[in-house]
Amino acid sequence: MTHLWLRAETKEFEKRSPLTPQDCKILQQADFKLTVEASSTRIFTNDEFSSAGCEIVEAGSWRAAPQNAFILGLKELPDEDLPIIHHHIYFAHVYKGQEGAEQLLNRFKHGGGSLFDLEYLKDDEGRRIAAFGHWAGFVGAALAVKAFCHKIKYPNQPFPALSAFNNQNKLIESLLTNLSNSARRPSVLIIGALGRCGKGALDALELLNLEATQWDLQETKDGGPFKEITEHDIFINAALINHKIPPFITPELLNQGSKLSVISDVSCDPNSELNPIPLYREVGDWESPMVTTQFKNNVESLPLEILAVDNLPSVLPRESSRDFSGQLTPFLLQLTSDKNALDMVWKNSFSEFEKNLN
Repeated sequence: MTHLWLRAETKEFEKRSPLTPQDCKILQQADFKLTVEASSTRIFTNDEFSSAGCEIVEAGSWRAAPQNAFILGLKELPDEDLPIIHHHIYFAHVYKGQEGAEQLLNRFKHGGGSLFDLEYLKDDEGRRIAAFGHWAGFVGAALAVKAFCHKIKYPNQPFPALSAFNNQNKLIESLLTNLSNSARRPSVLIIGALGRCGKGALDALELLNLEATQWDLQETKDGGPFKEITEHDIFINAALINHKIPPFITPELLNQGSKLSVISDVSCDPNSELNPIPLYREVGDWESPMVTTQFKNNVESLPLEILAVDNLPSVLPRESSRDFSGQLTPFLLQLTSDKNALDMVWKNSFSEFEKNLN
């Protein structure tokens, strides 16, 4: 029997879940054991999981879980020095030179645990089998438009704290009101427009009756920086970067004069050596989602701001969780503690872990 242990997220304002109660039922019907840590912030209640037949335990008790349990989560583990002994499934963000990556991998090494990074669950053609990309792009585009409208109407007031919406319709309705009250409508450029994230951004813009300049590999193959970015009000970075490339935009380019008012860095990896937007180092949060730069646009002479939040889909937690859980569950059904019997997508993720561990 495979034992899945859904841990409570510790990241502030994280409401998503990689599993829904409904999909827990599917796993239990396949003879999986489901343990769920109690959470007051998760979009699905403890009672919903309990009614689905899951065992409810105290938050953080995964540390004492049976050693063969798979600990499933989304965001980072608590920052500790303890060796990691379990199999962990989550977005670890440790394979691209990020800060703290070496320390975390050493914890796995010293404890004998395993990491199945959700980002590296890929099929035999290298395509990710489960991702929040659509919702990250959707929310990233929506909030970029909101930030643009806010800057125009309230130039001396900081952008307000983020909050979750019950569904995308509520979010879009609020933004249509913002746009109707704005002195002008923004021009938008998306890099990575053909991927999941970019398509999500385009879906949001379409609902807002906004068009976008759409760039992908064909338009960026010769390398940046790209002056065209500075000729738009909003730049949405939805690109997946797997190797070092010239930056999309630089301080030198901005200093030549720019219309740019808002960057939505959906990829949000400023501390990676692969970061294509070397304009900031600190990630924002829900209380202060915008990073203000020293550069000013040449329209209203307002500071360029960067939306830099690494859990954007949590603004639409119910829809994004249902989507992700639906993608992931068919592959969780193939999960086994026998590493020699792992399905291809799990082998691919585990191989990436072993490669980076050595």
